[in-house]
Amino acid sequence: MDTISPNSPQYVYEQLAAIIERKIRSGEYPPGTRLPGELTMTHDYKVGPGTVRRALGILRDQGLVVTVRARGSFVADPLPPTPDAPA
Repeated sequence: MDTISPNSPQYVYEQLAAIIERKIRSGEYPPGTRLPGELTMTHDYKVGPGTVRRALGILRDQGLVVTVRARGSFVADPLPPTPDAPA
């Protein structure tokens, strides 16, 4: 499992967003898949709920995640292209 580094110059929520994005792009979380819940992520990555919410907010802004109230967060289907992919 990827871990959060307290010594990284990156904010913890940015590190978590990058971890989740890698899992989405690698296919570990395929399009349409429900992501683990907030409590699960806080436990797995040893971060606070606010950190998880900020990380998911970054992924929503990138179009990778869709959040449905009272249901959870899901990987977008279809996924947007990677930023460095040729058009």
